[in-house]
Amino acid sequence: MAGHSKWKQIKHKKALTDAKRGKAFSKITKMITVATREKGPNPEMNSRLRSAIEKAREIGVPSDNIARAIKHGAGTSAEDQLEEVLYEAFGPGGAPILIQGITNSRNRTTAEIKHILSEHSGRLAEKGSVEWMFKRTTAFDIDSASQKIDAEELELMLIDAGAEDIARHETTLTVYSSPSSAESLKKTLENSGIKISEEYFDFIPNNEITVESPETREALAELLSALDDHEGVQEIYTNVSL
Repeated sequence: MAGHSKWKQIKHKKALTDAKRGKAFSKITKMITVATREKGPNPEMNSRLRSAIEKAREIGVPSDNIARAIKHGAGTSAEDQLEEVLYEAFGPGGAPILIQGITNSRNRTTAEIKHILSEHSGRLAEKGSVEWMFKRTTAFDIDSASQKIDAEELELMLIDAGAEDIARHETTLTVYSSPSSAESLKKTLENSGIKISEEYFDFIPNNEITVESPETREALAELLSALDDHEGVQEIYTNVSL
């Protein structure tokens, strides 16, 4: 889990410090559109949409952009349809990588991802050759500082409620559950007065690996950064500890 969490933190820092707001806006509005198409335009009934809207507001996406993305997702036109994609790849030193994206042209995005990989000593992998190294989970972020009970008591309650794993951050707990038991865990949390700040799907590595070579680690970090810059890429997962 640590390997993924570290890259997630890198991405959060990068989002706060770079000036590429246009790409960030585009990524999050695509996420809103896909979430709307999947489970409807009502954020109260669609937790994925609710989380996407919250993320959009955090980075300053205008309300009009959010509304247009929801309208686009709720429409029935086949024009400019967005679809979710998952690429499996190997990076420098054979590092396994999962790349989640949203695109309106699978062929174009595949070619562009392939090009980025080739420029950084990576390559696309055959389907199933990387995904098996990760476990798909549902994750809930909880602001532990704002809860009425302390962090340790909260963790015990989460475990009793069916949490498979818990990751501690400075002021946040990330709670992991199997997709099949996620709704049950969510209801237990809500009934206990625990507020969920964000809900999302995640890929957790079954085992973390370490790359000894500083040059390889640097090359991998550069590849992950280049992939993150791509407009169609939403999330990147690796089991390498950086």
